[in-house]
Amino acid sequence: MALLRRCLTVLLGISLLGAGTASTLAAAACLPGRAWLVRGAVLLQDPAAGAALTVPAEQAAAGAADVPQATPVPTPQPSPPEETPQSAAPAPAPTPQPEAAPLPSAAPELEDPGAIRAEHFEQGSGAGYITLDAGSVRNLTDHSDADLRAAIDTPSLPFAVEVDSSEPQVLILHTHATETYQTWPDLVYDPEFAARTRNTDLNMCAVGEQMARVLNAAGINTLHDATLHDSPSYTGSYDRSRATAQAYLEKYPSIKIVLDVHRDAIEDADGTRVKPLCTVDGEDVAQVMIIAGCGNGGSVPLPDWRLNLRFAAAWETAMESRTPGLTRPVMCAYRYYNQDLTTGSLLIEIGGHANTVAEAVRAGQYAAEALAVLLGGTLP
Repeated sequence: MALLRRCLTVLLGISLLGAGTASTLAAAACLPGRAWLVRGAVLLQDPAAGAALTVPAEQAAAGAADVPQATPVPTPQPSPPEETPQSAAPAPAPTPQPEAAPLPSAAPELEDPGAIRAEHFEQGSGAGYITLDAGSVRNLTDHSDADLRAAIDTPSLPFAVEVDSSEPQVLILHTHATETYQTWPDLVYDPEFAARTRNTDLNMCAVGEQMARVLNAAGINTLHDATLHDSPSYTGSYDRSRATAQAYLEKYPSIKIVLDVHRDAIEDADGTRVKPLCTVDGEDVAQVMIIAGCGNGGSVPLPDWRLNLRFAAAWETAMESRTPGLTRPVMCAYRYYNQDLTTGSLLIEIGGHANTVAEAVRAGQYAAEALAVLLGGTLP
C-alpha cells in the first residue's frame, strides 16, 4: 500500500503540472490514500498552502484516510450572550426548630385524682434552731445549738471564689436528675404518675440549667452537668454522682462549690401532697431548703462539716435577705450526700413534687441570684 501511494503521488504530480489546483484536488480526493495525494498535489501547485495543510495524526497512523470522511466546514459561532446581572441568591429560609410543648393550663380528666395543698413553711426559733440575720438553721444533730452557732458565726466563707474567672468555680449536678414536678397548676395530681421523667425540660435539669445561667451571667463561672445518675437505676445514684463530681474536680481543680440540686417530696398521712410555696412579685414560687450534712465520726465521714454548714448559713441569709419567704430552715443532720468533696458542697431541695415546673424554675433563679451576690458577682 505504501509503494502504491508513492507511485500514484509521483504520477499525479507529473500529470498535473499544468493543471489548476482546484481540479487537482478534486481528482485526488477520489483516490485511495487521498490525504497524502492531496498534500502532494498542493505542494506542487502551492508549496506554502501544502505546508499549512494538516493531516490528522490518528488517521495517518491507523489508515483512517482510506475511509471516506466529510470535510468539516467551519460554522460561525454566535457571540456569547451578555451576562445578565444576577441579584444575590436569597438566603435559605431557616429550618423551623421544634418548640417545647406548652405545659397544660389545666389538669386532665382524672378518674381518681390525688389532692394537693400549698403551705408556706415558716422559719424556726427557740431550742433546736439557730436564728440567723435572715433565715434559720434547724439542728437535728447531737451537737448543741451553741456548737453550731460557733461554726456559723465565723465571718468568712471557707473558700474564695474568683469572679469573672476563665476557670470554673461552681459545679451543679443532680444525683436524682429524673425527679420532676406537676405540669399543671390545678391542685390535683395523677396517682399513676411517679413524679419522675427523663425529659430534661421538666426534671431537675431544668432547674439546674436556670441556676447555672444566672450564675454565669453574674460572672461566676459555673458548669452544669445533666447526667441522669438515677436512670435507669435509682440504686447507686449517689455513687455515680460522686464519680461525676470527682472527675470534674480532677479536671478543674478551680471548682470550690458543688451543688447537688434536688426537689423534696412532702405528703400528709392521707396522701395529700404538699407544695412549699411563697409569693414573689405576685407570682407563685417554690420554697427551697438547704441540707448541710454533719459527720458522726463513723458512718458519716464529714470531718469538715462545720465549714459546709458555714457556707449553708451564709447562703440561707443571702436568700432570705433578698427574697423574704423563699427558704425553709437549713437542715443540719447526719446526712452524707458526698459533701466531703469540697467545703462548698451542699444539697438544696427546690420545691417538692407537688410544685409546678414553673414554680421550681423561678425558685432556682432566686436562689442563684442570692448565691451570685454572696460570691461577689454582679447581677445584670
